[in-house]
Amino acid sequence: MTAYGAIEPGTDLSVRARELQRVHDAVLAGSRPDARPRPVVARSWSRVLALGLDPDRANLRDPLPADDVERRRRASPLALVVEELRRVLTSVADASMFLVVVCDADGVILWREGSARVRLQADSLGFAEGATWTEQRVGTNAIGTALAEAAPVQLFSAEHFEQQQVPWYCTAHPLHDPRTGELLGVVDVSGPALTLHPALGSLVESAVRLAEGALHRHHLDGLDRLRREAAPLVGSGPLLVVDDHGWVAHHEGLAARDRIEAPSPDRPVAVPGLGLCVPERLGRGWLVRPSGGSVRVSARLHPDGVLDVVAGDRSWRATLTRRHAQILAHLAAAGPLGLDASALSVLVHGDAEHVVTARAEVSRLRRAVGALVATGPYRLADGVRLEVVGAGP
Repeated sequence: MTAYGAIEPGTDLSVRARELQRVHDAVLAGSRPDARPRPVVARSWSRVLALGLDPDRANLRDPLPADDVERRRRASPLALVVEELRRVLTSVADASMFLVVVCDADGVILWREGSARVRLQADSLGFAEGATWTEQRVGTNAIGTALAEAAPVQLFSAEHFEQQQVPWYCTAHPLHDPRTGELLGVVDVSGPALTLHPALGSLVESAVRLAEGALHRHHLDGLDRLRREAAPLVGSGPLLVVDDHGWVAHHEGLAARDRIEAPSPDRPVAVPGLGLCVPERLGRGWLVRPSGGSVRVSARLHPDGVLDVVAGDRSWRATLTRRHAQILAHLAAAGPLGLDASALSVLVHGDAEHVVTARAEVSRLRRAVGALVATGPYRLADGVRLEVVGAGP
C-alpha cells in the first residue's frame, strides 16, 4: 500500500464502503459524522461544496468533440509514452477489471483502455474520452483531486463526492516533464470499488516513473539528433545550438550550459558569455551566437503600450498591458543600477508589501519582451536603449 492509499491490506471492502457512505451522508447533510474523512478527502469536499456542486446528480461533463481530442493527443508529450503505459497497465486491465485513463493537465481524458465490461459502466458515468474530470466539473475524484492537490490520490467508494461515483475506486498519479517538472497530465486506474487491491497504487506509480524515464530518453535522443544535424552547419564559436525549449545540444567557445531561455525568431535572449543574441533557426533547432560581436537593441514604448523593437537587422512589435508598460518605464528611468523587487513594489503599488506580486509581474513581462529586461536587480539588459514616448524630461 502506498502512503496515499485509501485502504489498508486486509480491509473488508464491503464494510469499509458502508462506513464511508455514512460519513459521506453526514458531512454533506451538515451533520457530525461518526468518523472524520481522510484529510485529502475533507479538503476536496470543502472545495467542491464551495463550488455549489450537487452530489445527487451528474454534474457537467461536456465532452469535447473527437477532433479536439485528437488535436490534444497530437500536441501532448504524453503521446510519446502511451505505449509505455499500455505495456505496464493495460495488459492486466481486462483480467483485473479496471480501466487505464490518461488525462492532460486540464483534466481532459485523452486515452481510455481496459476491461470492456468496465468501459460500458464508465460510459454511463460520462467517464470517457473527451470528458473533463476536474473537481470543478465532477466533484471529488482521483483525477481532479490529484490535479488540485498536485499529488497522487486514491479514492474508495463514498470518498467520491457524486453519489453515482460511489461504486468506484480510482487511483491517480500526476506525470511530470522530467526536464522541467511541468505537469503534463495524470495517469489513472479506476474500477468497481469492491475489486480494489492495496498494491494498485504501487503499480500506477511504477508505470508513471517508467513513463517519465522514457520521456527523458526521448529528450536526450532529440538533443543527439540535433547535435548531429547541426554539426556540418556551425562554424567556430562562441555559440550554442539549442532545441525549441532552450535545451543545449552543442556549445563552442563558452562554458557548457544545460538550458537557456526558449528561443524565438523575433526576441533577443541573454546568454552568459555571449551577451544579448538574436537566435537563428537551424534545422529543427536554433543557433545562438553574438551578431557582429554584440547586438544593440533600440526600443520605443508608446503611450498605448505598443513596444517597437529593433535588434540588429530585425524588428518586432509587442503590445504590453498597462501594468507591464508601467514597469518597463520604471526600469528605463532607473538606469543601469536598476530596481529590486521592494523598490519596484513601492513604485507600482505604493508600498513595499507587494514584493511577490512585483516579481511575478516582471516574470510575465520578460516572457513578453524576452531578454530586454535583466534580473538581479531588475533593469534594462546591457545593450538595450529604450525611449519612453511621452515621458517627461
